[in-house]
Amino acid sequence: MNHTRPERRQGPSLVRGGLVPDSTHDQRLLDRRGPTGWLHEDPWRVLRIQSEFVEGFGALADLPPAVTVFGSARTGPDSPEYELGVKLGAALAKAGYAVITGGGPGVMEAANKGALEAGGISVGLGIELPHEQRLNDYVDLGIEFRYFFVRKTMFVKYASGFVALPGGFGTLDELFEALTLVQTRKVTSFPVIMMGVSFWSPLIDWIRDTLLATGKVSPQDVELVSVTDDPDEAVRLIVEADRRAATQ
Repeated sequence: MNHTRPERRQGPSLVRGGLVPDSTHDQRLLDRRGPTGWLHEDPWRVLRIQSEFVEGFGALADLPPAVTVFGSARTGPDSPEYELGVKLGAALAKAGYAVITGGGPGVMEAANKGALEAGGISVGLGIELPHEQRLNDYVDLGIEFRYFFVRKTMFVKYASGFVALPGGFGTLDELFEALTLVQTRKVTSFPVIMMGVSFWSPLIDWIRDTLLATGKVSPQDVELVSVTDDPDEAVRLIVEADRRAATQ
């Protein structure tokens, strides 16, 4: 059997070989070029989007309290960041939290691994990409999404907090979306934690020295994020936020 054929996850489906399209559902949804036939297809896309929300809500509704962990898919298993992800996943599981990641390799795999090996619940929310990225082997419950915005809703709705380990554009996207939701009080009692002081310090300095200094954010906005190298400290911040929320 030839295992070199291209393949792609499309929601719950898997296609290979000549059936793999040259674009993703997100690309086709957002693309305004070409003929206007897309106008007549959008109602069907809405139904597909609706089905992804329904499937995600149904699969995740019975989770215990959970924490979403972000980080680079490019982090190698021998790196300190991977080890930090494993320790964080284990610490969260021991504190009674399920661990939700994007389900991919790197830091996501590390956090899933730590949670699974510590006896916790390990969740992976994958996404259809132009280049296939399978769910890692440490995921207990995995869901594949077509649309980023549906997946992002699941990351927030079922989490008691976000932890961002070192990562690239995807991690920054999720990090600043979480901060925006907290800043605008779309979510409350929701800690956002950056792990990896040396990695994140230049970004924190820029927020203070540029955004705050020029009035683009307020002093209290800067305090919305915590930075630490200690998984136990990260868990403590999340637990304290949950306790405050329970008394409100």
